[in-house]
Amino acid sequence: MRCRLFFLPLALAIGSCSSPPKPPTVDESRRRPANAAVALDLQSCQGQLQNTRIAASEGSRAAETAKVLAKRLASQQQALATQSLRTEDRSNTVYSILFAFGDTRVAVPQGDAARLVEEARASAWIVLRGRTDGSAESPAESRVARERSEAVRAYLVQAGVDPTRIRATWQPVGDNAADNTTDGGRRLNRRVEIELYRAAPRFASLMPTPDL
Repeated sequence: MRCRLFFLPLALAIGSCSSPPKPPTVDESRRRPANAAVALDLQSCQGQLQNTRIAASEGSRAAETAKVLAKRLASQQQALATQSLRTEDRSNTVYSILFAFGDTRVAVPQGDAARLVEEARASAWIVLRGRTDGSAESPAESRVARERSEAVRAYLVQAGVDPTRIRATWQPVGDNAADNTTDGGRRLNRRVEIELYRAAPRFASLMPTPDL
C-alpha cells in the first residue's frame, strides 16, 4: 500500500508534463502574402511610374538641347546674312532712273531714294550717264540727255553726296538698254545710269607710240 501511494503523484506529474503547450494562433483573414495580386499590381504601377519619370526627364533634356541647337542655327544664319550683306555692300552697283518722254525731272520712289542716297554717300566714285530714246543724234536729243544727267547730279548733291566724287556724262543716241523699236524698250532707254564704285578708280594715261 505504501508503494502504490508513493508512485501515484509521480505518475500524475509525468503525465501532465508529457503534453506540449499549444502554439499561438494566427488570424488568417488579416494575412497579406508578398505575392498577392494587389501587391504585384502595385509594384507594376510603381515601375511604370518610375519609367515615365525617366522618360519625362529625358524628354525635357532633349527639348532643352533642341532649343540650344535652334538658337545656334539662328545665330549662324544671322551671321551668314550679315556677311552676305557686307559682301554685297563691297560690290559696285548700277542704278537706272527712268524718265518720261522729253522730261528731265527726277522722280524716285521714297524707299528707293533713301537706299540710293545712302549708297551714293558711301561710294568713292560715281559716274552718271544720261540717255535718250532718240534714233538719230540731234541738238535736242543731246540737250535732253545732258539735262537729265545734270538733274540727277543736282539731286545727289542736294541729298548730301560729295560733288567732287561725281562725274556726269551723256550720250543722246545708242547704248540702248532695251529694244528701241518698242514702246517698252524706249521707256527703258530714257534713263540716267548711276554707277556707284566702292573704290575710287586709278587713272592711267597711255601715250601713243612715237613714229620711227
